[in-house]
Amino acid sequence: MAFEITYEIETSSKDLLIDAIRVEQTIEFPYKLAKPWIQNEVVGQVVSVTEKDNKSLVKITYASEVVGNELPQFLNLLWGNVSLFNGVKVTDIKFPDSFLNSFSGPRFGIQGLRQLLNIDKRPILMTALKPMGETSIDLAKMATTLVEGGIDVIKDDHNLANQVWAKWQERVETISSAIEKANNQFGTNAIYAPSLNRPNDQLLLSAKFAKETGCKALLILPGICGFDAMRSIADNDEIALPILSHPALLGSHVMNPNHGLSHAITFATLVRIAGGDFTIFPNQGGRFSFSLNECKSIVEASLSKLGNIKPISAALAGGMTVERTQEIVNNFGKDITILIGGALHDGDLLENTRRLRKAVESV
Repeated sequence: MAFEITYEIETSSKDLLIDAIRVEQTIEFPYKLAKPWIQNEVVGQVVSVTEKDNKSLVKITYASEVVGNELPQFLNLLWGNVSLFNGVKVTDIKFPDSFLNSFSGPRFGIQGLRQLLNIDKRPILMTALKPMGETSIDLAKMATTLVEGGIDVIKDDHNLANQVWAKWQERVETISSAIEKANNQFGTNAIYAPSLNRPNDQLLLSAKFAKETGCKALLILPGICGFDAMRSIADNDEIALPILSHPALLGSHVMNPNHGLSHAITFATLVRIAGGDFTIFPNQGGRFSFSLNECKSIVEASLSKLGNIKPISAALAGGMTVERTQEIVNNFGKDITILIGGALHDGDLLENTRRLRKAVESV
């Protein structure tokens, strides 16, 4: 079976772009100079062209041998040089079973997360420690309050790296210890995910340090460190922790309606293949501009069949409030994560966190 990639392109440009895409994404060589077998077996083959609303949906197949079951080359095939063309958007992918079966995907997935967190049916609750500038001790006090209030997953804000106010190693040790003590005190089961917003040569060491320090999850920014870097950490049996995928830098793939990758591919399909157990993205109606349909497409792609790769929890974020809990569940169901950050701090943090826990249990 081959890869089948669907591109949405402007109809007026389709004749030039179709041949440019199928050649550029494979041999990047003058088509007429390639050997006949390469033209027929290596270069992408057009399956269909469908016209709709001044757009052309173009389906092109690529032999599985072009990728070789490795994620970096798949990303290169998906959006390598074609990313440099104007007016091209990838809207769908069909995968060979051999490719999907070569990836472990998320270690936990939704069911594994529910077992780890001892949550039966309700949505998972997540929040972020912020803002940048707080000390490690103050962030740890904040984390203790969040545990008492009933938050399941407490992550670093993705911007917390190795700043002078809360150096990375000190922060991870301090917060991890505080959450362990709070769990023992309140009889809870919260987990902490430090941000691996670190130089690439320190990623693996930092992940191992976090595990040794008692952290029960990791926040990774695949748009910055790379999807395959996230995959390698997710696959590492010495680490074996749930992975939270953060959307930083990935917005550039989806914000132009006529160029890039679909929301579902960017925030669900690629995250699942790369081993993310949670995919964080901005919900509609927050401080970002994703639509309800775009968010629904991400949630659906997080849960849909993808070979043997486990479904994952879509974490809806970006300016959410406690009052929107019922609406969020009505829109997306219960196999999601509700991520509320700054809004919990508007007033009494413990009281607001308890209100959130009560709200999610009531739905």
